Amino acid sequence: MTMQPLTMAVAMTVSVMFTGAQAPAKPAKPAPAASAAHVLLTPGDMKWGPAPPVLPPGAQIAVLDGDPSKPGAFTLRLKLPDGYKIPAHWHPTDEHVTVIQGTFRAGMGDKYDDAALHDFPVGSFLKMPKTMRHFAVAKGEVIVQINGPGPFVVNYVNPADDPSKKASPTTH
Repeated sequence: MTMQPLTMAVAMTVSVMFTGAQAPAKPAKPAPAASAAHVLLTPGDMKWGPAPPVLPPGAQIAVLDGDPSKPGAFTLRLKLPDGYKIPAHWHPTDEHVTVIQGTFRAGMGDKYDDAALHDFPVGSFLKMPKTMRHFAVAKGEVIVQINGPGPFVVNYVNPADDPSKKASPTTH
């Protein structure tokens, strides 16, 4: 097969570009700095503690990487007891959820609705785009891994559902 001169010139130019024969270009700005350290954790290495008060009581959290309260990437795990419900809420950033254990049941909408729930078994992945209203419940003990850009903020659709805003009971 013979090549036309223009086709041959284009083929040679593309070949040169992909083989690195041209002078390297200077980057417009330096690449972002890499993480300060590797994170290598086995399940036994994860430090679980109570979830922050913005979530209903009973959940546990293990922060695996980053700081969910600050700008930047983070990864955390939430452990939810059977029947644990998270009322309708939304986040100002995307939320990526991977089901590690149990069945995570989630639905979309402005209020919790059992009929709108879908089952997500172990290995499932969900992406909740920023501002998407959603809610969830645990079927069995559930562990989900959440990652995304921080800060990770939970905004309840109904402010009365926000456990961090509820008055704590007092004893007399």
